[in-house]
Amino acid sequence: MQLPPSVDREWARQAIGILQGDGRRSADTHLVNPVFPGLKGISIYLKDESTHPTGSLKHRLARSLFLYGICNGKIRSGTTLVEASSGSTAVSEAYFAHLLGLPFIAVVPRSTSRPKIEAIERFGGRCQFVDDPAEVYEAAARLAEETGGHYLDQFTFAERATDWRGNNNIAESIFEQMREERHPEPAWVVMSAGTGGTSATIGRYIRYRNFRTRLCVVDVEHSAFYDAYCSNDFSVVCDRPSRIEGVGRPRVEPSFIPGVIDHMIKIPDAASIAAMHVLSERLFRRVGGSTGTNFFGLCWIASCMMAAGEEGSLVSLICDSGDRYTSTYYNPDWLKENAIDIAPYREMLDTFLDTGIFEAVG
Repeated sequence: MQLPPSVDREWARQAIGILQGDGRRSADTHLVNPVFPGLKGISIYLKDESTHPTGSLKHRLARSLFLYGICNGKIRSGTTLVEASSGSTAVSEAYFAHLLGLPFIAVVPRSTSRPKIEAIERFGGRCQFVDDPAEVYEAAARLAEETGGHYLDQFTFAERATDWRGNNNIAESIFEQMREERHPEPAWVVMSAGTGGTSATIGRYIRYRNFRTRLCVVDVEHSAFYDAYCSNDFSVVCDRPSRIEGVGRPRVEPSFIPGVIDHMIKIPDAASIAAMHVLSERLFRRVGGSTGTNFFGLCWIASCMMAAGEEGSLVSLICDSGDRYTSTYYNPDWLKENAIDIAPYREMLDTFLDTGIFEAVG
């Protein structure tokens, strides 16, 4: 007796082949080693995720979410895909949906930067807007149900869609690239909160490989993660939306795994944006706001190490390009409208990077 061919199974095989091809072409990114004269004994490394085909760290996550959905039988030929996003993840998912010929709808806050919206639409996706960022979850789930589609749900599945033990994930890539450096085992990896998925992957990998490296996660204003971490109350919610796209969240996301974090700090939005400006000037190209959050946290850790007489390497990420934020973080009028004064933090960071003197603002 001959068994009938499975149309869905054949489509899945072809789809996974396409996704794996993208992975082979773009899985690894540069590990940049900028030199700052004031940081004696401290080596800084920034893994540049902005060079992915969709321009951000979320390219890795989107590919993993697609593979996870296909391998679980949730994504099939013709499936409408829906995501709740502040922008970058949706850009990457729109790209993969286009590769596979699937319709894609992003539910995004109305405040999402225009370049991100244009990128989603350029890859064939469409956007549905909500006024309150806290509404994206329910709106996306409802839309997936109405269309008979699949809700990709990055905030739930980010920590499980990626193989944290290796398989060329971002943590394995970092440690492999660091292998021949002066301090091959980083003293700290510094990462902003976001969905929680990347910090979960890095933290788990550090423990799995038995490294001495510690993980510092940086949160921002109007975000629930830091307060939840300190209080152990994961019902914390924020009434005001975060101004740092891709970092702050109004609730504690399911992918946030506090047990793999060694230390958390929370910084002002002005510090994130100032750090973004300072790093952009020193790299000779613009980086985004979440990278500014990472970099300020990295500088704080570096100052603590130097005060303690410690040497070593610190690693963080360039999450995306600053070209997506020309109308906001790089716009003096936007900063003024939002009452964000970055000048004191810029001066503090420039002084620290040039002289090693770290003087807190205020």
